[in-house]
Amino acid sequence: MDKHRLSFATVNILSDNIAELIVDNDVEVSLEMVEEHDQLLTSIFTKRFGVLVNKINNYSYAYEATLSMGSIAQIKAIATVNYSPQGEKSTQEIIKTRITDNLNLNNFSGLELGWQQAYDWLIQELQDENIIGTDEYS
Repeated sequence: MDKHRLSFATVNILSDNIAELIVDNDVEVSLEMVEEHDQLLTSIFTKRFGVLVNKINNYSYAYEATLSMGSIAQIKAIATVNYSPQGEKSTQEIIKTRITDNLNLNNFSGLELGWQQAYDWLIQELQDENIIGTDEYS
């Protein structure tokens, strides 16, 4: 597994089409951070991909970041894994804010084997377009 360090997070490349994002604790994700993340992923993946947002830490998003995240065309699906009511609430607020963008985003509980469920869902979403490659974790 390849690991990449951003100024605010770690990105783990789980397969040739899935990246895991783990944001550091007590960070407010800014628009510039979203752009940093997007730039890294578009430099790694040559076709559409999925992102697994592993919300094991407590963090928040600046409003501008919520309007931009997940907007690059190469992202086919986003799965979030939440471990707390605050994480769940944050994800639901993003979904509500971005309802007109029709993001392909699904939410999973980390307390109920959500990481594996999220990963399996991403694989299914990517298979629907025949864009999934090797799978290291299922």
